[in-house]
This record gives sequence, C-alpha cells and structure tokens, in this order.
Amino acid sequence: MKQITSVQNPFIKSLVLLQEKAKARKQSGTFLIEGKRELELALKGNYEVDCILFLPELVTESELNTLTKKTIELIEINKEVYQKLAYRDTTEGILAIAKTKSLELSQLKLPENPLILVMESIEKPGNIGAILRTCDAANIDAVIIANPKTDLYNPNTVRSSVGCLFTNQIATGTTDEVISFLKNKNIAIFGATLQNSNFYHLQNYTTPTALVVGTEATGLTQAWRDNATQNVIIPMQGEIDSMNVSVASAILLFEAKRQRGF
Repeated sequence: MKQITSVQNPFIKSLVLLQEKAKARKQSGTFLIEGKRELELALKGNYEVDCILFLPELVTESELNTLTKKTIELIEINKEVYQKLAYRDTTEGILAIAKTKSLELSQLKLPENPLILVMESIEKPGNIGAILRTCDAANIDAVIIANPKTDLYNPNTVRSSVGCLFTNQIATGTTDEVISFLKNKNIAIFGATLQNSNFYHLQNYTTPTALVVGTEATGLTQAWRDNATQNVIIPMQGEIDSMNVSVASAILLFEAKRQRGF
C-alpha cells in the first residue's frame, strides 16, 4: 500500500489546492470529501471516488474496505499530512478524492409532480449547505441554484451540508435558464419576496411546484418577481422584515410537504 508522510509531496500539495481553490476543483473535476458519513453518502449518491487517504490511528484498511464495498485505492498518511488536508478536526481520519458531477438542468430527472427548491445567488457556502440539509430532510425532488455565486464543492458547503450535497439532485443555471426550464415543464413558481406577495400558507403547493428564495440582503431579482405564478411572504411579527434564508427555505418546504401529506 502506498504511504505518504510529507506535506511537501507534490500530490499532497495538489490536494491542498483542491481544498483552497475553486479553480483547482473546476480544472481537475475533483474535490475532497472528509468523514465516514460524508463518504458513505457520496458513494450512495453514486459519486465516483478515485482514492481514499486515511490515518491508520483512527481507521483501519479493513474498515474502509467494508465501508466502500468496492475496490478503491487506499493511501496511508500520517497525522501531519492529515492535519494539512483536513478542513475540520473531527473527520475520523478519512479523506477521499471524488469526481464532481454534471450540474446541467437537462440532467435532472423529475417525477410527474415535482417539488423543487430554487436558490438564487446565495453566496455563503454555510447557507447553501444548511439549505441542502433541509432539502434532504424534506426529501424534495431537486435543488436548483440560479446564478451561482460560489463553488458547489467548496469544502464549507460539503461540511455544512453534513453530506447532503450528495443526497440531493442538484443543477445550476442562469436565472433566465432556470425560469425557462420551469415554465417549459409547467412547474408553478412561488417566489419568496416582500413585493406584491400573499401569505405563503394560503397557497396551493400540491401541483408541480418550485419554491424560490434569494439572498437576505437583496432578495430575488426582478425576473423572478415578474415570472412568478405567485410571490409569497412569511409574515413577520417582530421588528425585522426577513429571516435567514435557510430558515425561510425550511418553513416553505415543510408547508409544501404538509399540504402533500408528507
């Protein structure tokens, strides 16, 4: 089995770039996964894993073979190398190199009556990850990111999604492309915005539905407001007029799931 014990190893340096640079991830078509649960979910989500680096003090070769259930190259590393690569401290000594997936809208496989969440221009990887976690919990059919402002495979997105990056069906596109996609499939658009809105809980989400959320700072762009079947608002009872986008997404999604009988 191959062993790497130097942080100066060219291969290790290339992996550091994968963690730190979106450009490196885009050019190589790969990214890093940390942790047992995340790796399990990636394999379940049919992500192709090239190799696994592991810290023998925390995980054994036998445990990894049982986890992966397939032949994947294993590389033993020491604590210094692990700490150089790991994005967080507690990931059970497992790092995997995986291939990114196509994020084309045309690749989405939707049921007859889909429930979709669209997020427009969300910049913070932590918010994206939290929303993906909610989407997994609600077991919705797809997540679409319109006008993406950050790399989907940013390590903080992977971390904050708790592996739910791998359990959701995800696509990206421009706002115009996403609106056209939804309209061509006769999917009703409900934009979460303050302007010209009705209360969210008074709408019907039992037919093909896309719930659209935007940034907390600027909200949805005019294109969504103009093309929405109905703009919706979550009534506020305090002093502020908005809430964290991941919380708003959860409220909207679970109302839709409630109407659909879960």
